[in-house]
Amino acid sequence: MKHRIEKTKDRYVVGMKTNLTIQTIQQETGNLARQFMPRRHEVVSRIGEHVFSIQDYGNIQMNDMTPQTTFEKWIGVEVSNFDAIPEGMETFVLKSGTYAVFTYKGSIQDFPKSRQYIFQDWLPSSDYQLDNRAHFEELSEDYSKDLQNTEEDVWIPVKLKG
Repeated sequence: MKHRIEKTKDRYVVGMKTNLTIQTIQQETGNLARQFMPRRHEVVSRIGEHVFSIQDYGNIQMNDMTPQTTFEKWIGVEVSNFDAIPEGMETFVLKSGTYAVFTYKGSIQDFPKSRQYIFQDWLPSSDYQLDNRAHFEELSEDYSKDLQNTEEDVWIPVKLKG
């Protein structure tokens, strides 16, 4: 799985969120996307045509996660400012820092294998460790049209081991 290391500035997001668990992530993410995607064009000052799928684990350490651990899931779009927020939407800031960015191509069903590779193989053997910031995927706007042939960038917050 190809990857690159990127340093970013804060990125501003307008979208919708819900609380969910690993057990409910598939169903609840679909529900959230069905609420947000028809309304995404209401967001002004949008940057690009990509959509973010964000997991905000707060202060939960990945080693402490269980299938029942609750965290925030966001679906949103990037904006240049928070001047006008549509009713029923909220703001989120993807904090600046270093990310390991993996390009995933394949079916939704095979994605967990790639996630497992990132956290169990790549990360332990890299010069990096997880940083305590949100994880996210950057998706094309027509992402859900073909769930057998998806392409997305998976952004994992990292910092140098030390």
